[in-house]
Amino acid sequence: MTGGGFSGAAAIAGIGATEFSKDSGRSEWQLACECVLAALDDAGVDAAEVDGFSLFTMENNPEIAVARALGIPRLSFFSRIPHGGGGACAPVQQAALAVATGVADVVVVYRAFNERSGHRFGAGPPPFAYTPSTDQEYRNWINPYGLLTPAQQEAFLAMLYMHKYGATSEDFGRISVLSRKHAANNPKAWFYGRPITLEDHQNSRWIAEPLRLLDCCQESDGGQALVIVSTERARDLPNPPAVIRAAAQGVGPQQISMSSYYRDDIDRLPEVNLVADQLWRQAGLGPAEIDAAVLYDAFTPMVLLQLEEYGFCGLGEAKDFVADGNLEVDGRLPVNTHGGQLGEGYIHGVNGIAEGVRLIRGTSTNQPAKPIENVLVTGGSPVPHSALVLGADG
Repeated sequence: MTGGGFSGAAAIAGIGATEFSKDSGRSEWQLACECVLAALDDAGVDAAEVDGFSLFTMENNPEIAVARALGIPRLSFFSRIPHGGGGACAPVQQAALAVATGVADVVVVYRAFNERSGHRFGAGPPPFAYTPSTDQEYRNWINPYGLLTPAQQEAFLAMLYMHKYGATSEDFGRISVLSRKHAANNPKAWFYGRPITLEDHQNSRWIAEPLRLLDCCQESDGGQALVIVSTERARDLPNPPAVIRAAAQGVGPQQISMSSYYRDDIDRLPEVNLVADQLWRQAGLGPAEIDAAVLYDAFTPMVLLQLEEYGFCGLGEAKDFVADGNLEVDGRLPVNTHGGQLGEGYIHGVNGIAEGVRLIRGTSTNQPAKPIENVLVTGGSPVPHSALVLGADG
């Protein structure tokens, strides 16, 4: 495998966030501005230098509104990525491409929302879901059968995975326990100081069998921002750069949003495998060279499936890979050292990218003792997927 293209040309130079809460008490626009200012301060870059934004299509805070509020005079680049959490890493890919090709010099990625005190994704189909459109047509095939929420849709897949490979609710619970263990040591996490046991997980109520309450990510208010510049410039800024070694997106065959039930094997994630192939090719690396990972954990079973699709273990082997302690801070592949979306906060995965940066900098609250040279960060699945490999400079 060999590197190439934009690999290594751009880096994340700044990260900034608001607090993660259940009721922010302020507008989403203010949250967006706060986290962007914090990220720019962390990067040592003035707001007037920002000339690009890369966002989610689901972002309610337009780039022009944030630019006005922060005194950003002009933008030469702006883009939006669809598919919710599946696109979490794709705005960084777009930012890196813009910087690498000279389209923009300073690109900011942000995600800010009141997802707990405002509209809750877990509450069922949002109002726009009832608008007849091609984008929403898939709901005609799942809603009549009671698959209304993300948890219900992913439970269908998780149940087949259990049947096929002998995984149990306790296997999913180990992911939850680990995330809460990491969150308990992270002062920024909503569940700081509140670890759980496997018994706590098993006693939590069903949300959509086989998913229990403690298998499901949080609903959070907050904002997270990232500042992307050239790697050359990042070297002169205050913090060690997290070099973007690889960034990829993927749509698999017969892809449907969270419910690709017309595939031969609905417990597989071909879009994840497609992204993995691109990452390893771009970075000139493979799973063996990844020192830590931040895996999108909207629901615990998706962590197991991603471990398999990215090649850290074989099909059906993730439950044993986890049980053997490989995901611990001192394990083969420390995972979600910030507490993940289960323990720190659900900011659509962008807070996970920030943790990837901290792991490269060596500043995670659960920093592994071993050197961290390469970190895998992933977006959601089984929606259209995206991911990054962040690396240390040099």
